[in-house]
Amino acid sequence: MELNVLAVGDVVGNPGLERVRQSLRYLKRKCSADFVIVNGENTAVLGLTPEQAEEIFDAGADVITMGNHTFGKRELCAYLDDNSRILRPANFAPQVPGRGVGIYETKAGPVAVIDLIGRCNMDYGPDNPFLLAEKLLKEIDAPIRLVEFHAEATSEKLAMGYMLDGRVSALWGTHTHVPTADAQVLPGGTGYVTDLGMTGPMRSVLGIRPELSIAKFRGDLTSRYQWANGPTKMEAVLFTIDAQSGKCRKAERVDLYDENSSQR
Repeated sequence: MELNVLAVGDVVGNPGLERVRQSLRYLKRKCSADFVIVNGENTAVLGLTPEQAEEIFDAGADVITMGNHTFGKRELCAYLDDNSRILRPANFAPQVPGRGVGIYETKAGPVAVIDLIGRCNMDYGPDNPFLLAEKLLKEIDAPIRLVEFHAEATSEKLAMGYMLDGRVSALWGTHTHVPTADAQVLPGGTGYVTDLGMTGPMRSVLGIRPELSIAKFRGDLTSRYQWANGPTKMEAVLFTIDAQSGKCRKAERVDLYDENSSQR
């Protein structure tokens, strides 16, 4: 038996949420996806509200992962404790709300999902994600184990991928909002991609209006970030996993772009 796992890149703002509403179930059907994980930490640009989380679940997500903007919307804190289908990085300080590991039932049996955050150029994650990953894997006996690594540096993501190769079914990176072209199966049987990309405005700087990012880099006085308008996209990777061995057989990009766009 195979389990098709769809991992969807960071949802940004109302345009990203609308794209999820419109396209996630279609992409699930197109890919015959059995289990869907969506990064939702930028749905409110900085954070996620409980109402937005419910919309993502209603659209077909099984799990929502978070990152450095987990607590951008404080009303999510109580929701994190109550909802086991939302994961924040496991290497956050232990006193903060939520959980970083979840085990979920699928047609192929239990699937473990681990959410981690990197350290390079990130002011989060007091625990070393590499050491914590080793510890967590010793405590999880589910045959299919999935890891999201929310990190800035491509080298850090690649290092984690190779360290866990053969011990997890798939590992993907998030946070940079730029899709990488290295979807692959590593030598030990772990599906891997350095970054999923994002779900939201195409004509943007990581989902944000370009003029706002330009002003910031110029050193101008800037206003609060706002999402861009126009065509949208959903960037994702599909991992085909052998349910018995837990090894990944195939990792492939399954991105969706508005038809009126020239990006693809």
